[in-house]
Amino acid sequence: MRFSGKSQITERALSGDLDKVSPMTTTSPQRRTELLRPDGGPVRVLVVDDELSIAELLSMALRYEGWQIRSAGDGQGAMRTAREFRPDAVILDMMLPDMGGLAVLGELRRVLPDVPVLFLTAKDGVEDRIAGLTAGGDDYVTKPFSVEEVVARLRALIRRCGAADRRSESVLVVGDLTLDEDSHEVSRGGENIHLTATEFELLRFLMRNPRRVLSKAQILDRVWSYDFGGKANVVELYISYLRRKIDAGREPMIHTRRGAGYLIKPAVS
Repeated sequence: MRFSGKSQITERALSGDLDKVSPMTTTSPQRRTELLRPDGGPVRVLVVDDELSIAELLSMALRYEGWQIRSAGDGQGAMRTAREFRPDAVILDMMLPDMGGLAVLGELRRVLPDVPVLFLTAKDGVEDRIAGLTAGGDDYVTKPFSVEEVVARLRALIRRCGAADRRSESVLVVGDLTLDEDSHEVSRGGENIHLTATEFELLRFLMRNPRRVLSKAQILDRVWSYDFGGKANVVELYISYLRRKIDAGREPMIHTRRGAGYLIKPAVS
């Protein structure tokens, strides 16, 4: 779907077409390359557009990529969010209510000199494109635009600027811990770790839900399918096995939340 301007996108959003965009913008190959930050966390993108419907649509499509998204509706808000959020890439509308996109870009460059910026604007003149790119913009998308094109250009921009690591979706990463679902290889800090089949499944479940507390009942259901009659002590036992292999001699990554369950998160350096 293509959008030619603010009135058109607003009308389509209000008429319900926004819901219809989701299948188009989120269709992707099953084995798509995932972009991650060097620390293994999701890529962060700041979307700056004063038209709420456009910002929400782009944010929805980018969240499908597994990225963390923040948005702002004006230049001042963009700068505040950039300082707090420290994005890996920015989608920036050239026409904002309080300041021009080029002025916002200049301020961004002072805070984040290397962050890639994708301009989004209704202006399609050659002079405007040259001005944006000369000022330090990395790419330029004009209206009418397709959401798919914006996402594809942003992915290429992030890869080209080295803002993220590329890993297959079969590889799970939390901090310095890596698990390959295809080869069943696990390593932490580059050191290989041998796990039994059950330990691997338990670790995979934890790593698919980083920073999320998982109850013993959830773990039993996912890893053992209640084959042990719902006995929670088997979870405690295998968590202790994992800790000996994953956390031994290192800053801990596997944590207990008493009365709630267990979670995994990057070690505190």
